[in-house]
Amino acid sequence: MDIKIRHLDKADLPAIREIYRYPSVLENTSQTPYINPEFIDVICERESSYNLVAEVDDAKVLGHVSIMTSNKMRMKHAATLMIAVHPDAHGRGIGKALLAEMLNQADNWLNLVRLDLEVHKDNEAAITLYQKLGFEIEGEKRFSVFKDGKLSNLLLMARIRPNFKQ
Repeated sequence: MDIKIRHLDKADLPAIREIYRYPSVLENTSQTPYINPEFIDVICERESSYNLVAEVDDAKVLGHVSIMTSNKMRMKHAATLMIAVHPDAHGRGIGKALLAEMLNQADNWLNLVRLDLEVHKDNEAAITLYQKLGFEIEGEKRFSVFKDGKLSNLLLMARIRPNFKQ
């Protein structure tokens, strides 16, 4: 399987909408099932976001990663990360490839010092991947998201650029 990471184009939006239509993808976000497709377009087209996609075998977009920076001048060094991979492609290295390239962009091209994210506490595969790539757990938001009929916890994770010196 050949994974190509590239910048998101407008023509990729239908494939991104397709990824986010699966309950198994949305259950690990703070969104509800049957998300409005226009909401996905807004996320992908925000001026303060930087988006990459994973194209597999030069054909199909099967993953998306986005970082969103703040409009606040004193927070330009930090961004929030979101990622989604098509359920048919879980466990095939797409998420890792997307994150690795996004970290390269953040560190070497976007001058970001801090990347943070929220992850469901029961999403062990994602937590393990994030930790392998340098993210650390900074805290826990108890009873913060309603998932599968009950309140669940989110972990707050962040990665500081490895060569950053205060």
